[in-house]
Amino acid sequence: MGAVASQVNNIVQAFLGMGATVMLPIILFIVGICFKMKPGQAFKSGLTVGIGFVGINAIIGILTANVGPAAQAMVKNAGLHLSAADVGWPALSAITWGLPIAPFVIPLTILIDIIMIVTNKTRTVDVDMWNYWHFALAGTLVYYVTDNFWLGILAAAIIAVIIFKLADWAAPMGEKYFGLKGISLPTVSSATFWPIGLLGNWILDKIPGVRKVNWDPQKIQKRFGVMGEPMMIGLILGILFGVLARYDVTKILTTGVNLAGVMLLLPRMTRVLLEGLMPISQAVQKFLTKRFPDKKNLFIGLDIAVAIGNPAVISTGLLLTPIAVVLAFILPGNNTLPLADLSNLAVFCSMIVLACKGNVFRALIISIPCIIGDLYISSAMVPIITKMARGVHFAQAQHSDITSFLDGGNPLRFWIVKIFQLNWFALVLIPIVGLLIWFIYKATKKEVLGSENDQ
Repeated sequence: MGAVASQVNNIVQAFLGMGATVMLPIILFIVGICFKMKPGQAFKSGLTVGIGFVGINAIIGILTANVGPAAQAMVKNAGLHLSAADVGWPALSAITWGLPIAPFVIPLTILIDIIMIVTNKTRTVDVDMWNYWHFALAGTLVYYVTDNFWLGILAAAIIAVIIFKLADWAAPMGEKYFGLKGISLPTVSSATFWPIGLLGNWILDKIPGVRKVNWDPQKIQKRFGVMGEPMMIGLILGILFGVLARYDVTKILTTGVNLAGVMLLLPRMTRVLLEGLMPISQAVQKFLTKRFPDKKNLFIGLDIAVAIGNPAVISTGLLLTPIAVVLAFILPGNNTLPLADLSNLAVFCSMIVLACKGNVFRALIISIPCIIGDLYISSAMVPIITKMARGVHFAQAQHSDITSFLDGGNPLRFWIVKIFQLNWFALVLIPIVGLLIWFIYKATKKEVLGSENDQ
């Protein structure tokens, strides 16, 4: 098993080393050819999607470069000294890909996706192979706590099935409120919070007064004119960040202008990506509709990055950053020092924002208990994540404990790990959560599926 895993891992690492901006055009070109597109058109579409991701990643890089240092300055100013440093999702993904379960997850996930599509159990064609590491992480965590390779593989398969179903469920609203036509978002770090967002939104709808509060960027823009435009919101939030970080005037204004640029440019890059994706999506639909009439309205599964361009998502993520720092400071028993993942809170809250139809006020209220849960879970996962990191000789873990605030604190992965550890409470939760999901689905079915019928 070790020699096979090593060989497969080398091939996988070489493929992954090209990065999503190269991988996606290649994968989408192959998909286009398989579904009878002309080679030139398939190549152009795949390349356009790759260029869209180049733009998205570049602008997210600007976001990270400004939010990250400002957030770390807030942590320093707050006097936070906690035992486990948050290394963020980039480090955690690299650690995951270097461990034994990961190389087998790509073919496993492809096989699961094909079987589910053929049997009408999912509508998501997940081409975002780089993000299969999210499934691999669940499998790796189970492998480390059970010391059983096959249980790790089973855990990776289970979470993939769950996420495909959640992505299908959210896609109609994603099309209506985020403008992502023909796209689903099967990313564990965001899709996990979709039913939580729906439940929270349903509860807030029942509270007098609160249900009338709506911080929607479009309504704010309509009410406040130029001052309500996304770039102006970005400017104001950037200045607020600079002030909280105790920057000088020049740095405060620089942060403000950079975040204004992010708010203006990110949605435009998303449109470039969609321009490339639509011909491929249409070709897939045409091919399958002709040969399999029951396979209508499939979704192309992409990275959650395509949703971050929504102004409500960016605004919510930025507002949550100082809140997360304060919570880490005041929560008793929390050991997680949030650092690297603070700039990634837009990913964390994106599906909550979608469930709230872009209402930033509601998304903030629902996100706060979720952040509290992430902090406590990431603290509980410190021993496992540190052990994983030391297994691949991750430098920062050799002399100190590490964790990941968001992906290490993800409640779905944590629950799966506890189930495989035969934790009685986790096992009891299986039917309870199943019934709760059924209730959420029934309570919001008209609202969610109505979005699809409105298209």
